[in-house]
Amino acid sequence: MDNTNYTIKSIPADDRPQEKLLKYGANTLSNSELIAVILRTGTKEENVVMLSQRILKEDGKGLRNIAEGSIEKFKSYKGISDVKAAKLMAVAEISKRMSTLKIEKIKISSPDDAAVIMMEEMRYYQKEYFKIILLDTKNNVKKVSEISVGSLNSSIVHPREVFHEAVVNLSSSIILVHNHPSGECEPSHEDIVLTNRLDESGKILGIRILDHIIIGDGVYFSFKEEGLI
Repeated sequence: MDNTNYTIKSIPADDRPQEKLLKYGANTLSNSELIAVILRTGTKEENVVMLSQRILKEDGKGLRNIAEGSIEKFKSYKGISDVKAAKLMAVAEISKRMSTLKIEKIKISSPDDAAVIMMEEMRYYQKEYFKIILLDTKNNVKKVSEISVGSLNSSIVHPREVFHEAVVNLSSSIILVHNHPSGECEPSHEDIVLTNRLDESGKILGIRILDHIIIGDGVYFSFKEEGLI
């Protein structure tokens, strides 16, 4: 029996993800149905929606299993070939890149604005990334620059790299942002020391540090909100 025909016919016509998407719109599909559209076929034992549900349900992580996946991890699922694994990797990467498009012509009026810009991209990182949001005189976002990538629980940041980006891009002020791969967002002693060091450097150069945002798993910590900057 042809696996493709089997997996398509095993789903009622009105419930087939691709047909639902075309008829009712992508926003009406569940996460597993959206993944099913990408994968297209399942196996003889389970249709493509069931396969997608199995991937999403592992460890209760849902879409994190896609965002944090690797070629090897995806191929460990029965029914995922090299081609399907590559498709899932492409989906994960393009979603991260698309999330950065939201920074265009956005004005930062609160810590929440900054967190929203960076959350979906940085919450899934397995290493600690340190980035800065570069702002103009009206607090409009000019650019987001990556300063360093560290290990599981630390990143190496030096004032010269931070403020080089700010000077080159003629930024009036900046917002510091880094993530905690653990998912927690409380600042460490090192985070506080680094923030104070960069704040003092910014005062000398005339470039204000408006905030330092720590990104956790769906949560964030704002130094400004907590009166630490």
